[in-house]
Amino acid sequence: MGEETVRWLTPQEQHAWRSFIRLHEKLGGRLARLLQTQSKLSAADFAVLVHLTDVPEGRQRYQDLARELEWEKSRMSHHIARMAGRGLVVREECLEDARGAFVVITEAGRAAIEAAAPLHVEAVRSLFLDHVTPAELRTLGEISERVVAKLDEDQS
Repeated sequence: MGEETVRWLTPQEQHAWRSFIRLHEKLGGRLARLLQTQSKLSAADFAVLVHLTDVPEGRQRYQDLARELEWEKSRMSHHIARMAGRGLVVREECLEDARGAFVVITEAGRAAIEAAAPLHVEAVRSLFLDHVTPAELRTLGEISERVVAKLDEDQS
């Protein structure tokens, strides 16, 4: 890419982008540490369990879960193996498709997410929600949905 085709960030764009990245890093790190300390779940464990509680029967195909989480196949496989070793999920073979498999939340996984969720919600409130106005929250929701929709559209 030639120098003349680069659309450099304006000072305002750079400030907004860097502030957003810093917020994401600091907030994500703080939430992950609190989660680990309070519930012994990593942020990755929590993300998997949240996705599984949002789908019927608490089961989802490996590839769909990996796509939702934006994880590489190997990361997904290794992480699910670790979670299965701790009894949070099980792997079920897919009878219709020998190459596919499901990740299924266990009762222990449900208990872990049910114990962690109230602590996580309180942390989200105290670290983030208590510091933004309802109007700012609506705007953030709209921006997030628009950018995610574009990313999902471009995924193919």
